[in-house]
Amino acid sequence: MLRLVTIASATAAATAMRVGSAATAPARASAARMASNYIIAPSILSADFANLGKEVDDVLAAGADTVHFDVMDNHYVPNLTIGPMVCKALRNHGVEAPIDVHLMVSPVDRIIGEFADAGASYITFHPEATGHIDRSLQLIRAAGCKSGLVFNPATSLDCLKYVMDKVDIVLLMSVNPGFGGQKFIPATLDKLREARKLIDESGYDISLEIDGGVGPANIAEVAEAGADMFVAGSAIFNTPDYKETIDKMRAELAKVPVPGKAFTF
Repeated sequence: MLRLVTIASATAAATAMRVGSAATAPARASAARMASNYIIAPSILSADFANLGKEVDDVLAAGADTVHFDVMDNHYVPNLTIGPMVCKALRNHGVEAPIDVHLMVSPVDRIIGEFADAGASYITFHPEATGHIDRSLQLIRAAGCKSGLVFNPATSLDCLKYVMDKVDIVLLMSVNPGFGGQKFIPATLDKLREARKLIDESGYDISLEIDGGVGPANIAEVAEAGADMFVAGSAIFNTPDYKETIDKMRAELAKVPVPGKAFTF
């Protein structure tokens, strides 16, 4: 049954809910410890769907932190992927790690409750996909999930400044949404710096996530620009050894101090 959430309950939940830890990695921490404060979120869009439960188990055992869950509707984006039933199936399979649901759908509000009931931990959406950004963010918080906004490569960050108190994650697309395996758009680095500045000046504990074309070869540069959470699909799932790939990413991240505050699950 579709969960109906009132704005009154959304407001109460938003007031009660706060994200993150005030603690950052100590200055004397080792590089390995610092790298562990970064979050690596493999996108199951690139996994073997015939063996999805095992794929998720394997990538988490290899050192991933979060499961990135791309939801596409063949309307907002030109592809059709997965919905709440698959999210629920992963929870029933025994997946306990956070599930980061990225909604590339329109409208947004109707499906928020369904994903929350299915076991989503974070729910992010594109501002263009909803008629009321503030309300959609409130609905996510009221459903018990962490909320976030996703910005396409050519979408301005302007609306973010008005809802910083309701956002737990800012996700920047470094490719155009719809398909995996695309190349990183270099202009996203400047946008990351802009977003990091907004987050740091806001005083809120907000994670800055990046999605698209990120792998061992460029993850350090992306982290230097301000990201602390990294979605990687084909860069991980298209390699023969997930642990080796994730270890390479961690080694590169160990060269870069963690920006902002450490995001907690």
